[in-house]
Amino acid sequence: MIATHHRSVDIDGLSVFYREAGHPQAPTLVLLHGFPTSSRMFRRLIPLLADTYHVVAPDHIGFGQSSMPSLDEFPYTFDALADVTSKLLEKLEIASFAMYVHDYGAPIGWRLALAQPGRITAIITQSGNGYEAGFVEEFWEPIWAYAKNPGPETEPGVRFLVSAEATQWQYLHGVHEPDLVDPDCWAIDQAFLDRPGNDKVQFQLFHDYINNIDGYPALHDYFRTTQVPLLAVWGANDKIFGALGAPAFKEDLPDAEIHLLDAGHFALESQLDTIASYIRGFLGAHA
Repeated sequence: MIATHHRSVDIDGLSVFYREAGHPQAPTLVLLHGFPTSSRMFRRLIPLLADTYHVVAPDHIGFGQSSMPSLDEFPYTFDALADVTSKLLEKLEIASFAMYVHDYGAPIGWRLALAQPGRITAIITQSGNGYEAGFVEEFWEPIWAYAKNPGPETEPGVRFLVSAEATQWQYLHGVHEPDLVDPDCWAIDQAFLDRPGNDKVQFQLFHDYINNIDGYPALHDYFRTTQVPLLAVWGANDKIFGALGAPAFKEDLPDAEIHLLDAGHFALESQLDTIASYIRGFLGAHA
């Protein structure tokens, strides 16, 4: 098995952790994780791709092994997270790349694509939303309420989302064989969420998330203009970004490859081999 390296670099005084595997001269695939996890979500996927691709998976600021500055020291907006990711890729001298986006990784990846469209060779989205059709209202209602009116009346709804119960639910809902999912996944994610001050970090990102929707028209124009190759490997049972979010990409990318899997939000935990196979076929054709 090809070794995965665990590294950190300084970006504007912040320590940014990333996993890296594969030959640096091979085509690069950047893996962008979602909430509430880290690059650890790709721990089993990276070795399955690194024989052919140069794979880089960072932890976003406030997540995993990367720095977690206070709200006074870092703005915790998706603009800011994308800026750090862009500077990391520049430091690693990655000129062009395919990207795999999941959850929060999607609005970060979309900003990278809109800033420099020519750098993106292909996109893989796994519950990485780009259309309003993908939002499951029951999950998002408390986030929208908090985003529009942050305060004591709306905070309980988002506070639940950083609880151990909610984190475990994210991994297990929609999975027909839950014993396939390693319990360490939610235990480790929760340990990072429970760090003093991290709840405020997450609340700020919940507050900012609604602004991502304002960027959808520009994103859709980017899709129509570039016809960037796109693969959607999506949990059909996902109750956060629902199944309708996957075929929505065909509105602007009619050649998009769409696969709905028997899985929930963290489809890699139960459908690893299937997803890896789809990725290898897709990147082999397009990247």
